Amino acid sequence: MTLRLRSNKDQYELVDELRQNYHNRLKSENVIQALLAVDRADFCATDSYKDAPQDIGFNATISAPHMHASALEFLADKLIPGARVLDIGSGSGYLTACFAKMVEPNGRVVGVEHIPDLVNISLLSIEKHHQGLLDSGVLKIIRSDGRLGYGPDAPYDIIHVGAAVKKDVPKELLDQLAIGGRMLIPVGGKRVQEFVCYDKIGPNKIKKKKMVTVSFVPLTSQEEQLSLT
Repeated sequence: MTLRLRSNKDQYELVDELRQNYHNRLKSENVIQALLAVDRADFCATDSYKDAPQDIGFNATISAPHMHASALEFLADKLIPGARVLDIGSGSGYLTACFAKMVEPNGRVVGVEHIPDLVNISLLSIEKHHQGLLDSGVLKIIRSDGRLGYGPDAPYDIIHVGAAVKKDVPKELLDQLAIGGRMLIPVGGKRVQEFVCYDKIGPNKIKKKKMVTVSFVPLTSQEEQLSLT
């Protein structure tokens, strides 16, 4: 399928474009409402409403809107009010804020980012129109090594990882996933990976399902990320 990228005027036109181009993938009402509620322009100053990834500095990007929509759809049945979410490599904070809108008022979303400047920038972006998510404790962004997860708020019903592993998913992340929970993580080579869902159906039982082909930067240290070319 050849997709037509257009210069949308606002968030509503962007979501309408996504619904037209990805009607088989973007169909959950809670996902659509979250995408409408969080304006991408708050997190991306350039081509805010174009369905393409954009550079946010520090060898990081804000993913294309259709990738955010896909991630939300793959997790949609778990993203319910009261759910606990861990977002590894939260970057711009856009998807993290969408998660928070879906699990409020009594859920919890933890965004983990290892670049200090991105932590600060993402918080400023969230504060523009979603200060209440931070004030209520529904959403927080911390600086830490995402490969270790974030133990203090574990276990999580959802873990989303916005960077790729070659083949071995960090044990710390699987350990922090609640029974009945789901992790979505890119797995594969340097340029091309598969988005894989890991459903934890028992204490030592994981069900894997490959979803779509993706391309993410590697899940690595801060130093290695900053040195990427």
